[in-house]
Amino acid sequence: MTNSYTSAADFTRALTDQLVCQGAIRTSEWDQAFAAVPRHLFVPRWYEQSTDDRGIAVWNERDHTDPHGPWLEAVYSDTTLVTALDPATAVRVGPRAWTGVATSSSTQPSLMAGMLEELRVDDGHHILEIGTGTGYNTALLCARLGDKLVRSIDIDPALVDAARKHLALVGFTPALAVGDGRDAYPGSRLLFDRIIATCSITRLPEAWITQTRPGGLILTDLDLGIAGGLVRFRPHHDGTVQGHFTTTTGAFMPARDHPRIYDQTNDRPQRLPASHHRPTTVTADAIRETYPFRLLLAFALPRAELVYHCDDNGFWSIQLQTADGAWARVPLGEAASQVAEGGDGRLWRTVENTWAWWNQHGRPEPDAFTVIRADDGRMHARHLPTSQVWDLGA
Repeated sequence: MTNSYTSAADFTRALTDQLVCQGAIRTSEWDQAFAAVPRHLFVPRWYEQSTDDRGIAVWNERDHTDPHGPWLEAVYSDTTLVTALDPATAVRVGPRAWTGVATSSSTQPSLMAGMLEELRVDDGHHILEIGTGTGYNTALLCARLGDKLVRSIDIDPALVDAARKHLALVGFTPALAVGDGRDAYPGSRLLFDRIIATCSITRLPEAWITQTRPGGLILTDLDLGIAGGLVRFRPHHDGTVQGHFTTTTGAFMPARDHPRIYDQTNDRPQRLPASHHRPTTVTADAIRETYPFRLLLAFALPRAELVYHCDDNGFWSIQLQTADGAWARVPLGEAASQVAEGGDGRLWRTVENTWAWWNQHGRPEPDAFTVIRADDGRMHARHLPTSQVWDLGA
């Protein structure tokens, strides 16, 4: 983007051309859709994070009156823009500055374009979007298919009301609903050809499968704990659903059952006392910088968490932890690593065994794996070349 663009139409076309050059937009239909929908109508304001003089992370409100930079240039950048903060956590700390937790955003346009291409829509397809947000992605679907074929749902009534107004500005009136998108579209007998979710889930909801037409497709961000990814699921007649990781990667805010922030009040388990300290061949950087390996770890350690840990001396580590209180951490930035553990040592042995398996099998990429949901709701991952299976639970 450059300052030579003087109108929203100029910026819209320039962003579309940029996405084509990046390979995010790959078909003429989505090229036309992006060129037809002005993003600034859906993002009249957003929040930009910075650190204030006290070292506190704050959200600075931005809009067309912002004196700190060109408004249209920021809106039409290939950037995720946070558009809503949780009222329960938001505290004003300046004239246009807040602390708090983000609850909604306008997704990075290149990720949106990649997902829409991965959706593989055809003319006449009925679409259900989970997570209306600002309505920008909804508008792109309407521009591609027509608004009568698009339905969208969001948990937040205020977001749905605002999205409806945004969509009307560009002449679209799709059916919008307020509710938990994991329950699909309320009261609908319609079967959808495609379901696209702009929030993450930990398990594939039964309602999505029920409302997907035979031969249809569900595209969602599957969060497996340590890592996840965008998965394209196809339901089969025998009740199973098979999913493949896409070449488009990205992460979304988790689905929640309340308009405010998802539940962060669950009690954390007491961490077990330190029990082991030994050399290891797996470094923190190997985990942090290698997404395919993190995904494989998520298969091997379903529902485990990967967090950053800072000790009393200010030294940072990567820490794995599980619901039973076990943990293992390795320091950041060290080529020869030491692991400290709490528990019986099985957690990090699983990491080392998984690292060895991944290297022995040529460091497979995510597209070498599939995720299958059985008709009883249990899920497992499978390495396609070897048929190695990991149980992901129900």
